[in-house]
Amino acid sequence: MIFGLLSVAGAALLVVIDQLIKQWATAVLQPLGALTILPGVVELRYFLNDGMAFSMLAGKQTLLIGMTSLMLLCVFLLLLLRKMGPWERISWTLILGGGVGNLIDRVVSGVVVDYVNFLFVNFAVFNFADICITTGVVMLMLWVLYDSYKKDREEKKIHGKDGKAADGTA
Repeated sequence: MIFGLLSVAGAALLVVIDQLIKQWATAVLQPLGALTILPGVVELRYFLNDGMAFSMLAGKQTLLIGMTSLMLLCVFLLLLLRKMGPWERISWTLILGGGVGNLIDRVVSGVVVDYVNFLFVNFAVFNFADICITTGVVMLMLWVLYDSYKKDREEKKIHGKDGKAADGTA
């Protein structure tokens, strides 16, 4: 339970960081429009997104808020109630923090403030919360692959390569 509470506190810290950056982006980038960081590579551009990733489900705020709230409630309960290793816990913490950060924007203003724009590829403008969510999902996928690989190796040690037990029984 203590690790669950620490995870929720970590997610809350990520939400605070996300909201502070978005307040800065609104105050500084909105009047400017864009601020070049590395010419031709990356800029900070004020952009309001009324959808989710790549503006999918744009204009469907009620659906997005409802689905996101339900999923984040599940992640919250998972963090509090499930025993898990550190990589899985960090992954879910990042997902919860990023998800809540973007959910706050949707509930308060109906749009999510995005500001990171890669210029060298045709990619969506995104924000800190998106980075948290994406990092958490990638870490979770890698953890699942590693865990599956580890279990497969253990199974082969127990049963041998041909699926039979080491003593010759099936």
